[in-house]
Parts: sequence; C-alpha cells; structure tokens
Amino acid sequence: MRLEEQAAVQIVAAGRRLDALGWVPATAGNFSVRLDARRLAVTVSGRHKGFLTTDDVMVVDLDGVAEDPAKRSSAETLLHCGIYRRFPEAGAVLHGHSIANTVLSRVAGGSVTLAGYELLKVFPGLPTHEASVDLPVVPNDQDIARMQRGLDALWDGMGAIPPGYLIQGHGSYVWAPDMPMALARMEGLEFMLRCVLEERSLR
Repeated sequence: MRLEEQAAVQIVAAGRRLDALGWVPATAGNFSVRLDARRLAVTVSGRHKGFLTTDDVMVVDLDGVAEDPAKRSSAETLLHCGIYRRFPEAGAVLHGHSIANTVLSRVAGGSVTLAGYELLKVFPGLPTHEASVDLPVVPNDQDIARMQRGLDALWDGMGAIPPGYLIQGHGSYVWAPDMPMALARMEGLEFMLRCVLEERSLR
C-alpha cells in the first residue's frame, strides 16, 4: 500500500473514532498526516468526518496547494501546514469541536491551565500528574493566514510549547509524531477539558 493510501486509511479511521466520541459534529473538524518533508494528506472540505472514505482525503504541499486541483481542502489546512513547518516531529494533526473545548475557549481568556491530572502524561516531558500545562487559547479569525502568523508569534514567545491549542469559540488542535499518538493526545486533552468544565460548574 502506498504511503498516501496508508495515510488515507488512518484519517478515515480517526474520523470514525472522533465522530463516535461526539467531537466532530456535522462537517466540523479536519485531520492530516505528514507524507514527507513537503507534503501532507488532509481531509477534503465539507465532509462529515464520521462517514469519510479514502476518496475524501487529498494531498497538499506545505503551502496548502493541492496536487489534484479537482479537490478542495478546508481553509484551515493552512493551520495544519503551519504545525508541520514549525514542528519537524509532527506526523499527524487532529482538529475537533467538542462541547468542552468550545465552551472553555470562549470563557478562559488567553489560556486554560491543566494541572494535577493523570492524563497529562499524554503530553511530552510530563511523566507524572505532578505537573501543569497552560494550553494557549488564540482568537478566532476568518483570515487563516493571519491566524497562523499570530500562532507563530505566540510560539516564538513561549518556552516549552504544548502540542496543542484552542481557538476561541471554535475547537482544539493537537499534533503528535503519528496518528495513534495524536488520537491519544486528543482523547487525553478532551478528558481534562471536560474535567475543567465540570469543576467550574460546581463552583
């Protein structure tokens, strides 16, 4: 099986998993897998992620230019490209829209602090729960290129960069060296965000 086909199979499976968890309603979300130093496989625009087929995956370069001009990717593909350009270790990127990440991103300000959770171990360099992560929340912007420039500036000013962020009122992004780890990070992150949301409701 060619690399592009393997990536498409992984993306289809990820769509079914995240749809089953309720994190990609309607046509929300997008997923990608790095193919090589200059190309990635990514979901096409406008498809329900729970019903993807391998034909719903396309190949673009790191500028978001499609190899097959008959297929159209989401404008947010440029955010995937930005992650792959910035982080050479990134091999897969997931973007989802859960209730927890959407609500918290609207009320949290510039970051959400995750502290003391066992599942912090899904992030690199955090071997125990005795740690904390400030997950950035960035403003939503229909100008995706401008949003990516803001992310680059944010990352330039950070020390350790967590492999994820939230877009205000919009959703979460995570990345990892491969798709199984990206799924684990998404599941771990969403569990912790749900815990934060539940804790706030009890105050």
